[in-house]
Amino acid sequence: MSEYSQIHASRREFIKTTSLATAGAFLSPGSFAQSVKPVAAAKSDHPICVFSKHLQFLQVPELAKAVAAMGYNGIDLTVRKGGHIEPEHAVAQLPQVIAAIRKAGLEVPMIATDIIDPNHPLTEPILKMAASLGVKHYRTAYLSFDPKIGVAKSLEMHRIQLRDLAAINKKYNIQGAYQNHAGTNLGSSVWDIWEVIKDLDPQYMGVQYDPKHATAEGGMSWVNGMDILKNHIRCMAIKDFYWEKKGDTWVHTYVPLGEGMVDYKKVFSLVKQYKIHGPLSIHFEYPLGGADKGARQITIAQEEVLTAMKRDLHTLRNMLKEAENN
Repeated sequence: MSEYSQIHASRREFIKTTSLATAGAFLSPGSFAQSVKPVAAAKSDHPICVFSKHLQFLQVPELAKAVAAMGYNGIDLTVRKGGHIEPEHAVAQLPQVIAAIRKAGLEVPMIATDIIDPNHPLTEPILKMAASLGVKHYRTAYLSFDPKIGVAKSLEMHRIQLRDLAAINKKYNIQGAYQNHAGTNLGSSVWDIWEVIKDLDPQYMGVQYDPKHATAEGGMSWVNGMDILKNHIRCMAIKDFYWEKKGDTWVHTYVPLGEGMVDYKKVFSLVKQYKIHGPLSIHFEYPLGGADKGARQITIAQEEVLTAMKRDLHTLRNMLKEAENN
């Protein structure tokens, strides 16, 4: 049973106890409009976002100004435990936070959430609010394999769970995106995600495709996984790494974009071939004074973090331009 399933508070109780006053931790009352109308989608087929996990040392107005000054198109906003918005405050805070971000000329095409259980009391309120504000994609939480029943039966259970979650997504016209991630959870091998979502409408349940994790788990065969998932990819997570031996253990060493072993030239040639559109979220997992870990207090100058983010943005835009011209 998931952590969400163990929570018995009703949706009515949640909505009753959540108020706009909680937004004060991020914005001054009355600073921005209380209601936010969705705006037109970005002109780019691939609007580039900063994953806000790496700027959690900034409050939202400063976050938005910094991201806009760097030249990004938007923000992949953390709406999860420990994020810029805590899940229990999402309904109250999202309108003002997204208003602040839009005031800086940015969009919020995607959010990162803890949502995975369709029966959790926070699931529908958060998705309803996010969709009403024009958010098109949200990253789900992860699912694990239960060793008591094994992988095959776990897949059957997860297939039902994501089917029911997709029904809620359809109700509010928002896409849930499950990130493929190295490790032992559902989604590490990529093929297991296909097994549980292949019969679901990709408009409502898909994948946040991560080439780094696909390379780490798939080696040279990552191209096969991308092919089978291609119709369900509507957003992507971008970062780079290489394998490094430390002592007796091989580990993932994260590096700035373009300095690792991920074959982004091939990745974006396939993105073009498969006609994959949607936002790209750059993640900054290499050492950045704690910003890489989502720290609220960092040990290096803020400008060092922002310089790294501008560098990776420039690299990514060059990669996309090269792919478009080939």
